Amino acid sequence: MDVMPILSALKRNKVGAVLIALQLALTLAIVSNALFIISQRLSYVSRPTGIAESDIVVLNNNWIGQGLDYKPLLDEDLATLRGVPGVIDAFASNSVPLSNGGWSTGVNLAQKQERSTAQTTIYFGDEHSVKTYDLKLVAGRNFTADEINTFSRNDTLQPPVVIMTQQLAKKVFPDGDAVGKQIYLSENATPTTIVGVVERLQTPWVGRWADEFWENSTIVPHHYLGRGQRYVLRTEPGRGDEVMKAAVAALVKINPARVNDTNRPFHEYRAEAYRGDRAMAIMLTTVCLALLAITALGIVGLASFWVTQRRKQIGTRRALGATRGAIVRYFQLENALITAGGAVLGVALAVGLNVWMVSTFQLTRLNLWYLPIGVAIVFALGQLAVFTPARRAATVPPAEATRSV
Repeated sequence: MDVMPILSALKRNKVGAVLIALQLALTLAIVSNALFIISQRLSYVSRPTGIAESDIVVLNNNWIGQGLDYKPLLDEDLATLRGVPGVIDAFASNSVPLSNGGWSTGVNLAQKQERSTAQTTIYFGDEHSVKTYDLKLVAGRNFTADEINTFSRNDTLQPPVVIMTQQLAKKVFPDGDAVGKQIYLSENATPTTIVGVVERLQTPWVGRWADEFWENSTIVPHHYLGRGQRYVLRTEPGRGDEVMKAAVAALVKINPARVNDTNRPFHEYRAEAYRGDRAMAIMLTTVCLALLAITALGIVGLASFWVTQRRKQIGTRRALGATRGAIVRYFQLENALITAGGAVLGVALAVGLNVWMVSTFQLTRLNLWYLPIGVAIVFALGQLAVFTPARRAATVPPAEATRSV
């Protein structure tokens, strides 16, 4: 089909064509960036923690009283929890993944190292941690019972052995196996030997500041001696709520001088940690759909107006032998030309918008693959939107050529 008559017709209707092209350009710019942000948020929310999330429950325990001897209290609690029907295993820790609270420190290869080789979160655990979390041990071994020590508030973190994640091991020892190697977890610490490496264990934090080390976790063989304890339980599948209630009742039975009021299954930690990211993805999806709908209505309205204006022209073409399919193709090609102009401007706007957002909000630079995706979306939108008015134009009878408009 000859493009020149279409361009000539568009010159006579410049305002409408320019408005639609600008609307398509704005739609492309916003949709491309929104899709990129949505994909980032969804990828962020779906990050694996490395643990058996559906079967994990967490009990937050606080003992009441003064001058308590925490070691026997902790030992009794753990023995009780491991004996609750439906509990596969349990251990005590200072924090859990996605809880947004915990302890981080630098990993050094020398005692007086000026700048840490890597950053890591510190999880307290024991020989039951790997089984409780259902972690995949990819190298080395688990802790043994005689390696578990106690840790109080004023103690220095200098465990004799640790287990770390595979990501952290690659960061600290990129050229070789980490098992058997030594590290330092604080400036005044003694050497610590890595005895095991697990495939994955996410850190407690989900803020952007922690993105660089979100899988850098270290388990130290310590039981914290203090008023507050966080008990991590792995239950038989589907028994989380039941076991959580039974576990709390069992703890209160052996020692009622405690507070257990913030117990929850692990899926609630995930829901709370990523609530903002999910809300952002939903909001941007809604904005994209609304913008696409408005753009489509604009195209339909303009195309319908042009059909009304061109009834005599269309009738003349029909009288000269143009088929209905040719009339439909005419309007679709016309829309494609307008969309092409809008797409060129839209790509420039999309890049400019992303540069502004990166400099203003510290967002990630736009992946350029989202530009052709955005272009494809606006082209498809334009063709779908113009199809109905084009079909209506194709029904104009040849007799319209002899009537006044």
